[in-house]
Amino acid sequence: MVAGFERLRAASKIRSWGVSNFSVRPQGDRCTTNQAPYSVGDRAIERDLLPWCEQHGMPVMAYSPLGGPGARLLRDPTLASIGAARGCSAAAVALAWTIRSGNVIAIPETGSPAHVKENAVALSLTLTPQEL
Repeated sequence: MVAGFERLRAASKIRSWGVSNFSVRPQGDRCTTNQAPYSVGDRAIERDLLPWCEQHGMPVMAYSPLGGPGARLLRDPTLASIGAARGCSAAAVALAWTIRSGNVIAIPETGSPAHVKENAVALSLTLTPQEL
């Protein structure tokens, strides 16, 4: 797989490539991101994958940043309380938490333009140490 991506890159068919759910860096020098589950409710990658990616300048693309099917985190009372105090949604708080380091890209599922606007608030929301 990696050899094929590297051949496509060398032939200028693609600029870059990434992987999904790799626990370690794949072979090849041009891997640009690793997509993995990551949210305030699923922090498993903080032990090994996230520090490794940060050390090597590889961003993580977090999927399920709102807690996966049914967006369970949207019903979390702490996130709702922080959102109410900040004038935003629990989703915006959860997304702000996920992207706080600058090395994580969040790709939340959204079903409407209103949700996209609601989620975009996370880009300008800086959580305090107490909120984190």
